[in-house]
Amino acid sequence: MKQVSTYRKIRHKASKTLLRAPLIWLRHRGIDRNDVMVASYPRSGNTWLRFLLTKILTGKSAGFDNVNKVITEIGIHKDALPLLPGEGRLIKTHELYRPTYKRAIYLVRDVRDVLLSQYSRENELGLVWWADFDGYIQAFLKGTINGFGPWQEHLPNWLDSPLAKRGDLLVVPFAELRRDTQGKLETILDFLGLQVDREVIAEAIADNTVEKMRSRENNARTLHKSAGEEGRFVRQGAVMGWREKFTEAQLELIEQYAGETMSRVGLPSWKDVVRKPRETELTATSV
Repeated sequence: MKQVSTYRKIRHKASKTLLRAPLIWLRHRGIDRNDVMVASYPRSGNTWLRFLLTKILTGKSAGFDNVNKVITEIGIHKDALPLLPGEGRLIKTHELYRPTYKRAIYLVRDVRDVLLSQYSRENELGLVWWADFDGYIQAFLKGTINGFGPWQEHLPNWLDSPLAKRGDLLVVPFAELRRDTQGKLETILDFLGLQVDREVIAEAIADNTVEKMRSRENNARTLHKSAGEEGRFVRQGAVMGWREKFTEAQLELIEQYAGETMSRVGLPSWKDVVRKPRETELTATSV
């Protein structure tokens, strides 16, 4: 397995400090009023949506080595393709809402699945330094594992933004995108002011199944590869995959911090969900 560089680990820690403030400002230069942000908290399905939209809007399959040439990340958006009316671009961001953003699609995924997915990937990359999984959960809920703050504050920051109040924010629940991909993509394209044949959308969905995205992950030149299943960048895109992963005490802690926001976006309490039986206790290496 390829080892993550010391530089990347240092950069990861620096991204959570005050050092990132001037960098955020620099990364947001050049945002146009016709640009649309593809926004979310990390590990919420943003990459899958970008792959789908790339295929729909260009007719070409997206890969991990080329998606940033079409729907690029904030900070390297200068040369993103003008795919939208008025030569607008689609630009990915995990940042909190900023007045620079004029329109946005915001993906919402269950905090419990987000937490598991982020832990697994960061653990694979060697970016987890907590002694146990309980410590990581605490850090995640307090918003200290990345520079984007806690999940339960990120969502309201966007949902209560001026974009939402004036109808320029489209909220897309990840579970609905998984359940009715065709229908949700049609809603997204309508929001973007684009008319696309249903057959084109269906082709994009067929081109971006979990299996095909995993194949592209395996063939990517620039993406860190995982030797195990849990550390893959492309996991199963699970909805309620958390049911057999947490203890009751851990689920209670999550709701203590995030329960109000969970309720706001329609996520059920663990007490109202039929949980799958757990065979073993969760450890920091088994998520």
